[in-house]
Amino acid sequence: MTNHGFEYGGKRRIETGQLLWTPSPERLARSHLTRYLEFLKARGHTFENYEALWRWSVEDLEGFWQSIVEFCGVRFSRPPSRVLGRREMPGAEWFPGATLNYAQHALRHEREGEDALVYLSERRPLQRLSWPEFARQVRVLATRMRALGIAPGDRVVAYLPNTPEALIAMVATASIGAVWSSCGPDFGARGVLDRYSQLRPKLIFCVDGYSYGGKVFDRRAEIRDIIAQLPTLEHVVYLAYRDPDDLTPLTPRAIFWQDAVSGADPGREAFSFEQVPFTHPLWILFSSGTTGLPKPIIHCHGGITLEQLKLFHFHMDMHARQRMFFFTSTGWMMWNFLASSLLMDVVPVLYDGNPAWPTPDLLWKMADETGAHLFGASPTYQAILEKAGIVPKDRFALQNLETIVLAGSPVTAECQNWFYENVKRDLWAHSGSGGTDICSGLVGGVVNLPIYAGEIQARQLGVAAYAFNERAEPVVDEVGELVLTAPLPSMPVGFWGDDDGHRYRDSYFDTWPGVWRHGDFFRVNARGGCFVLGRSDATLNRHGVRIGTAEIYRSLLGVPEVEDSLIVNLDLPGGRFFMPLFVKLKGDVRLTEDIEARIRGQIRQEYSPRHVPDRIFPVSAIPYTLTGKKMEVPVRRILMGVPVEKAANRAAMANVDSLDYFVTYARTQTDYSLG
Repeated sequence: MTNHGFEYGGKRRIETGQLLWTPSPERLARSHLTRYLEFLKARGHTFENYEALWRWSVEDLEGFWQSIVEFCGVRFSRPPSRVLGRREMPGAEWFPGATLNYAQHALRHEREGEDALVYLSERRPLQRLSWPEFARQVRVLATRMRALGIAPGDRVVAYLPNTPEALIAMVATASIGAVWSSCGPDFGARGVLDRYSQLRPKLIFCVDGYSYGGKVFDRRAEIRDIIAQLPTLEHVVYLAYRDPDDLTPLTPRAIFWQDAVSGADPGREAFSFEQVPFTHPLWILFSSGTTGLPKPIIHCHGGITLEQLKLFHFHMDMHARQRMFFFTSTGWMMWNFLASSLLMDVVPVLYDGNPAWPTPDLLWKMADETGAHLFGASPTYQAILEKAGIVPKDRFALQNLETIVLAGSPVTAECQNWFYENVKRDLWAHSGSGGTDICSGLVGGVVNLPIYAGEIQARQLGVAAYAFNERAEPVVDEVGELVLTAPLPSMPVGFWGDDDGHRYRDSYFDTWPGVWRHGDFFRVNARGGCFVLGRSDATLNRHGVRIGTAEIYRSLLGVPEVEDSLIVNLDLPGGRFFMPLFVKLKGDVRLTEDIEARIRGQIRQEYSPRHVPDRIFPVSAIPYTLTGKKMEVPVRRILMGVPVEKAANRAAMANVDSLDYFVTYARTQTDYSLG
């Protein structure tokens, strides 16, 4: 292990590309990647380095993914006729004819005397749930759901915090072949309905409130509103979170959680997991575009099982019985990632609440007490720690901790180095980037490689990721569009309700036919190090939770003084953000403190506190293209310092002068933290 830096004005300064860490011989010897290379060598494949292995993995897709099935122990109840029936994108056909079940792969690790998960919340002390009890509740709940008439393909939705109940409900849903979707109770009713109304769900799991920062938020009005506006709902399973002793039914048809998981356990041998085709829907995640409703992205049993096993083996290097924590909510794909650690017999550590309450070091105390091997958070969380002066190594032993995973926004060299200075010297502190779209990573960590400051270590195995210039040419050491030139098993099988596939094709394949355009600016250097430089579209990504600008605009319809608006989110150094909202007000209305307060309140109530703008500015006009599209991406690029002639095509504008305000604003603005 090595760690380098130099002093600059009394503070350690780290240059991008500077060597921060190299794996020890012991770490290399026990890594899954080292074992995998030996596994491949025995089958006639020898690779001189990771780059060579990666190239093979994206060129011989059938050979690579078959090796994942064998190395990771994927079990098909009916074998496939081949690995890849059709290679073209969209429409690649993975493992045709195969059947399996995601939940069965998780519950195969059930045994006496071991924990399935560990959990903590603002309302409950640190506790453990054993494998036998976790599996019992899954089987009992799944059996109850079947008795209620929930069949394979039916949608089951959740309005739950990051607690054991959410994980039990998800695994039970998957075990019977129903389709899961979830979001956290901090979402307002409008944000939930924009998502779930598209799915026509049959059952909902919900809570009556949640706790954050020591305050309990009553959500009974929101959940009643949600239930009333989802006419296809037949069943409500209700968790009394706000007051566990309040047994007043939320609605006449509600079933209490404790009743749903009580009863006789059918037992491991008698319980039947629904065996579904490889592409059968497992869960639906929502990723917002810039127009219309959030996109309901369908992920499948086979694709997620293979992709998550690959991810945990080779890009997280997690081993059975190790404990893993990632700060997340049920509305972010990182919750699905955390839940999928069960596939590896890894113990997920769940936390529900404010990460800095009652003290800023709460999560480190939890990591210490649980013996976590992996700690995951966003760069924003690191900035909070640094500002609070928290030095975890001075307060906690963290004996088992060996991996830090940073996700949610671009990671700076200084952010990465903070963990070496303040947590541990011998630490694999890596970052990655992927997305809700594939429910995994595209680029990320490789424990056998060195860590260079500010760099993502490599492209992940099986991921044919490149930076494309405007001529669709892959470039090195140049910023381009992040694209995938070969399919992945965890690419969506489609969008719910998009029967002819046009919305799916328009989302990823409208720029270059047959090539997946991911929507990020991307650079890869000569040694394979990667840089994801923020969204190239206008999706709002705040603390890892993404919503579309269209959702904000719909919310502002409830503020009568607002005629039109435009919102962008700027990624700033150190994992910070600045999200200004520009509003065109009606007639001679002036932007007052009262109007600002109502705008913020409307967005907070209907969607999420994360998406309340940092500043609100009045403008005389919102820029549009000739085809009537708001020019969010050009405005975002202008505010990030791109010259206007490169950021926008004025010849394609309906109102050319409307850009002048933003050009002037960008020239005069010096500190986005102040606006």
